[in-house]
Amino acid sequence: MKSVLRKVISVLFFLTLLSSPAWAQGRIGTVDVGKIFDGYWKKKEAQVAMNDQAEEAKKQFKTMVNDYDKAKEEYRKLLDAANDQAVSSEEREKSKKLAEEKFKQLKVSEDEMRQYNAQETERLKEQHNRVRANLLKEIRTVLDAKAKAAGYALVVDTAAETPGGTPIVLYTNHENDLTKDVLDQLNAGAPPEVPKTEDTKDEKKDEKKKSEKR
Repeated sequence: MKSVLRKVISVLFFLTLLSSPAWAQGRIGTVDVGKIFDGYWKKKEAQVAMNDQAEEAKKQFKTMVNDYDKAKEEYRKLLDAANDQAVSSEEREKSKKLAEEKFKQLKVSEDEMRQYNAQETERLKEQHNRVRANLLKEIRTVLDAKAKAAGYALVVDTAAETPGGTPIVLYTNHENDLTKDVLDQLNAGAPPEVPKTEDTKDEKKDEKKKSEKR
């Protein structure tokens, strides 16, 4: 409820700013922050790194599960041996004690798996939030500089939505849109192997289609 209330207040504050005489006297620009964020080469690079880490954590957890399943199977066999009337009571008692020890190990393994899963989930979440915050800060720095240079009094995000999912900016002719300029500057220093614009992707798709036709 508090989260929704904060969003509503933010939207009302935003709308109040737009209707303020001070903003009406200045130029208003637009930008699609989501498009810039997704198209920024550093975001793509960071995403690949985080995906690799998530995959590694998944493999490690799978190994733990496999070891647990093997230990569980050993425990089942020890229980069977402890109840096997075809062997001596001494052998049954020995198997029973081993089963009790194996059961304790299984409980420890269960705790370790739960702890590992919780820790990795939290670590990846924190890393994602940290990377996102840093990238948005870089985007904001470039955007602020371009907005000031162009003399804009306000720049609004056309991708922003109200808590109900309705776009805040219902119409724009995109004449004062800074999205491409900001994204181009951010991607100017991209490594050669990273596409600098969405156009490069389209070109590659066309080339692929042509090769398939051949």
